[in-house]
Amino acid sequence: MATIAAPFWQSGWNGSYLFLLRNFIAKDFRVRYRNMSLGIFWSLLNPLVMMGVMWFVFTKIFANNTIPNFPAFVLCGMVPYNFFTIAWVTGTTTILDNTSLIKRVAVPRLIIPIATVLGNVLHLFIQLGLLLIVVLIAGKLPNIYWLWLPFIWSFFIIFVCGLSMAFAALNIYIRDIRYVVESTNVVLFWLVPIFYDFKQIAQRYREIYRFNPIAAMVMASRNILLDGIAPPNSLLINLVGGSLIMLIVGIFVFNRLQKRFYNYL
Repeated sequence: MATIAAPFWQSGWNGSYLFLLRNFIAKDFRVRYRNMSLGIFWSLLNPLVMMGVMWFVFTKIFANNTIPNFPAFVLCGMVPYNFFTIAWVTGTTTILDNTSLIKRVAVPRLIIPIATVLGNVLHLFIQLGLLLIVVLIAGKLPNIYWLWLPFIWSFFIIFVCGLSMAFAALNIYIRDIRYVVESTNVVLFWLVPIFYDFKQIAQRYREIYRFNPIAAMVMASRNILLDGIAPPNSLLINLVGGSLIMLIVGIFVFNRLQKRFYNYL
């Protein structure tokens, strides 16, 4: 009978687990670009294409757009959204995708969704580089507020890790969860201010956006990169609080449900 791996804080987060985490991240990176002729360029192609399409639609078709530096404005929304959607979907399916490993090796299973999210961080760095280049082309020079970027991105990654843990566990018991996640991501494309300004949102809905960590991330990025100001305290509190709560919920749900994983894999 398979051994249930203990939570990492009980079994000890030692060097072997860090080694395992690094190898999971490296494996995810290699598998994603295996046999692809363009390789890592795909991490740049998607946001570039979406930025170009939105620029054309909202400046040529709907020519009444008054948002300045629209390509950089859109990319500030697309980069967080792309990372969130891809990391959430792959994090949700990661336990099932690694069934054979889980059945053979007694490893802390919590490592697997964390490694999947962190593997997507490698692609995120590439897209962030593209974003900074477009911002510089738009004439926005680096300033002291850029130091906020590592802070807000760290908590956003924590939020996605917590969400992925919870849904990776739920996906073992309810296999339709993946399709719920994919459908939710489609809806979020319209509910996150990617191609429209937060100022255009009716006042009665603004608090909902501020409490949405993805929308908060987008707005904070624009504050820093395009407006040259620090994100408002209310936005930072919502982002940090929402991320920490999601992390706690994710760990709790995962550890409650993992005890019966073997029966459903």
